[in-house]
Amino acid sequence: MPRRRRQSRVSAQEGGQEEEAPPEVSTLPSAQSQPPQKFQETADPVLLRGIFEIGRGSCDVVLSQRALKWWPIQPERPAGNYKFDLLCKEESLELKNIFSVKLKRRCSAKQPRSGTLLGITLFFCLKKEQNKLKDSTLDLINLSEDHCDVWFRQFKKILAGFSNRPKSLKILLNPQSHKKEATQVYYEKVEPLLKLAGIKTDVTITEYKGHALSLLKECELQGFDGVVCVGGDGSASEVVHALLLRAQKSAGIETDQILTPVRAQLPLGLIPAGHIQPVDVCSFSTTGKLLRFGFSAMFGFGGRTLALAEKYRWMSPNQRRDFAVIKALAKLEPEDCEISFLPLNVSQDDPKMRAQGLLNSDCNDQWQMIQGQFLNVSIMAIPCLCSVAPRGLAPNTRINNGSMALIIARNTSRPQFIRHLKRYASIKNQFNFPFVETYTVGEVKVHPRNTTSGCGPEEDKPHEATLENSFPWNVDGDLMEVASEVHVKLHPRLISLYGGSLEEVNDFQVTCNCL
Repeated sequence: MPRRRRQSRVSAQEGGQEEEAPPEVSTLPSAQSQPPQKFQETADPVLLRGIFEIGRGSCDVVLSQRALKWWPIQPERPAGNYKFDLLCKEESLELKNIFSVKLKRRCSAKQPRSGTLLGITLFFCLKKEQNKLKDSTLDLINLSEDHCDVWFRQFKKILAGFSNRPKSLKILLNPQSHKKEATQVYYEKVEPLLKLAGIKTDVTITEYKGHALSLLKECELQGFDGVVCVGGDGSASEVVHALLLRAQKSAGIETDQILTPVRAQLPLGLIPAGHIQPVDVCSFSTTGKLLRFGFSAMFGFGGRTLALAEKYRWMSPNQRRDFAVIKALAKLEPEDCEISFLPLNVSQDDPKMRAQGLLNSDCNDQWQMIQGQFLNVSIMAIPCLCSVAPRGLAPNTRINNGSMALIIARNTSRPQFIRHLKRYASIKNQFNFPFVETYTVGEVKVHPRNTTSGCGPEEDKPHEATLENSFPWNVDGDLMEVASEVHVKLHPRLISLYGGSLEEVNDFQVTCNCL
């Protein structure tokens, strides 16, 4: 099995001529013989076959265009020997998971950079658990300079063929996020991996809210393959909004009224690993004017809770969140509003197509309208995973399936509403209440009919900047105050996201601060 990195006096270094165009390489001659029948029959042709020490034993190793496979070399045994078959079990590593390859040399004080060649080290990512990747290494030990040089060049050629991998990234780092540990996390954990993968970076540390937005409006991004945000949900949402505004400006589209926005020109990176995933984005507008782009929004309890929390910025994030939730529950009041939405005809017949965002989700072009007293209205284009909702605030949606989840909590008693909130943290269905309704939609219009925002007496107004007769919205954890109807429209796959090398990337996390 692949071995984790360990401390020793052995280092992995680049070969002296790895930048040259590698020669065409075929399988090694007679000493390694012809590939087994199972490799001859596959559509993935064999490029190299040789012998390396992996772990503590010699292995027969085969390299193809898509995978590296190996199995222990053992003396011939009688056919049908079950224990022998287990010992010879084949292991493999998909090449798309490899992000760097180095020559492995023995270090010494006299030759720190050019010690004795030991073999090749592969750096790759493994799926540690759901939605998490772990970097690891695999050592291919062989003392032959010529043998290792042939394999090293072939690995470099294959990795260079992954054209969608970034070579230069613009990094935006919010030092206040992750309990003010974002800077340490980046420089100690992220930057070394980027350097190992040969990715050039340009880092800007943001100094205030809105800094990333103003920076991306004006800075020169030519020459970058993507923008990486190191921060929380607010930082990610701000960068997405900035990238999309920049794209509209470049296309000559007026941002006051956007009917069909163009895609962002650069992908957004969280921790780049070579795989690009498209993501659905929402536009928020009022009276024909664009307010912002985002992924999720809450109106009612979610918006008022965030507005209260903003008044107590001097508290720690967890303290002000808990305080605001308790205060909002104590003064729980419904919003009198009218909600119009355009439902989608979503086929449930093919779960795989649905997960890939390729399902048939055409609008029926018939707007539906409901009105009444609502405690909370959630509109989610992504699952919105967070600490208080491990399965997501909208667990039935995906990041690019071309639809939004509209979740409505009608007026009910305070104990019943609290039961509904607590269900988000459990395995029980949080929507299995008579006052909760869910819809799959493409557009939503929320029109408040109250004359005030429902925040209570003057001393309980969220903060000094509260607009008169405005209503608070929680958009990706940011407060947005609007005095009239808000129109939320989904734009499928409007931006790309650098994610892990997994088949599904359903964990794009926007922590909503209202719960």
